[in-house]
Amino acid sequence: MLYTYMESPIGPLLLAGSRHALKVVGFSRGDKARSAEADWERLDEPFTRVKRQLQEYFDGERRTFDVPLAPDGTDFQRAVWHALTTIPYGTTLTYRDVAMHVDHPSALRAVGAANGANPIPIIIPCHRVIGSDGSLTGFGGGLDSKRWLLDLERSRSGLFGASR
Repeated sequence: MLYTYMESPIGPLLLAGSRHALKVVGFSRGDKARSAEADWERLDEPFTRVKRQLQEYFDGERRTFDVPLAPDGTDFQRAVWHALTTIPYGTTLTYRDVAMHVDHPSALRAVGAANGANPIPIIIPCHRVIGSDGSLTGFGGGLDSKRWLLDLERSRSGLFGASR
């Protein structure tokens, strides 16, 4: 696995994958903090595109990403992660909404577990999923990071003409 790091407003991010697809976005803090594994190779060049797109997102200039992704997971997890990519920028859905979207309306805990196992947060926007009462619930990078991302999107959602 290849990897690099990038600075961001929510702390350093670990980016990992192959020369062809992103597999991991890892936070430096929070309950799902990640760092490069011993057998990974540091190589910055394959991540130029994803770094540029993430920086544009953090600068409020990008709403969607178009980098190749290769998350490892079960069929159910991949279905949930795909559903997350359909949540519009600047909006949120509940775990129940996502469960309905993947045709498993009673699988709230399984949806929550899949959301928490998302290996490519931000790009697969698990931060856009909230509790049924509107509360911010767990996020691998910590609730402060989740709040920051949601605030960024809400503050920018009315400023663009066309989605990017």
